Amino acid sequence: MLSGHEKRCFNMFRMTQNTFRQLCIDLESKHGLLPSYRISTLEKVGLFVYILSKGASNRDVQERFQHSGETVSRIFKEVLDAIDGLSSKILKPRDPEFKEIPSQIAYDTRYMPHFKDCIGAIDGTHIDVIISEEDQLRYRGRKGTPTFNVLAACDFDLLFTFVLTGWEGSAHDSRIFLDCISNPSLNFPKPPPGKYYLADKGYPERNGYLTPYHKIRYHPSEFRAANPRGPREVFNRAHSSLRSCIERAFGILKARWKILEKMPKYSTHDQNRIICATFALHNYIRLSKVLDPAFNIMDNDPNFVPPKAISDVHLMQEEAQQMGTNEMTKIRNDITTSLMIAKRQRRGS
Repeated sequence: MLSGHEKRCFNMFRMTQNTFRQLCIDLESKHGLLPSYRISTLEKVGLFVYILSKGASNRDVQERFQHSGETVSRIFKEVLDAIDGLSSKILKPRDPEFKEIPSQIAYDTRYMPHFKDCIGAIDGTHIDVIISEEDQLRYRGRKGTPTFNVLAACDFDLLFTFVLTGWEGSAHDSRIFLDCISNPSLNFPKPPPGKYYLADKGYPERNGYLTPYHKIRYHPSEFRAANPRGPREVFNRAHSSLRSCIERAFGILKARWKILEKMPKYSTHDQNRIICATFALHNYIRLSKVLDPAFNIMDNDPNFVPPKAISDVHLMQEEAQQMGTNEMTKIRNDITTSLMIAKRQRRGS
């Protein structure tokens, strides 16, 4: 697989050959993953990433890798332990003091200078999990299936800077958020004075967390029929456009790692660790110096949200092409014009 065509490796492990090799080196040299007498580090990591990318069961992996069920389980736990070490180092802001203005804002007239103090976005997402029958009721999310309500923060490079898993699917986003920012042990990267995150209408208004105007048009689809009217609608559309970074980050995360939509039967503790592992690998791939086919498509089209699963490289490229560029250009021009009009109105008043 690692000496064959690049697309085969990506479709198997959801990362390029060079990224995969570097991941194996880092897990072995920095996080304690060791080869065994019969199984190399490459094969151990390959087995682990295959399970994440395909959502494969133990039986499927036994057939694919020709190892016993006990060996598959043991290897999976070994690599998961090593990934835990990676998660603690990579799921955090690159600039802990948030001194720099993100380039996505600094060089975009849609947002600069209006959002120059914004440092990222926060949101929650539901991930299906396997829960014992007696506990299923409190874990049932909006779709009636057991889920974890995962709170995450990300920057405008689609890198996750914080992840909190384990909350029941029935828990409201605002409850999780308030517990998160009030619990010092969780080490949430709070915004410095004057800085703020973007949050949707489901979150309470707090200093450092900017929500849109309520009962005002917000989502981009609502502005397709008519341009924004008034400063509040102008603000809401710009807010929605900038906050879409976390929706796109969630989209590519779930598209890349199929295990997040069909979790095998692990303990609740291990399911939490697996979810964190997918977030950590998402950041690792994004930070690698090798161009990733999935991220490359996202970078070329700021409005592209991946399909539910990445089945092949060329299929994802076709999805991106179908989006077209005309609508994206029109939306960008409309936002720029509306913000300039709103700014003139504020100066006049």
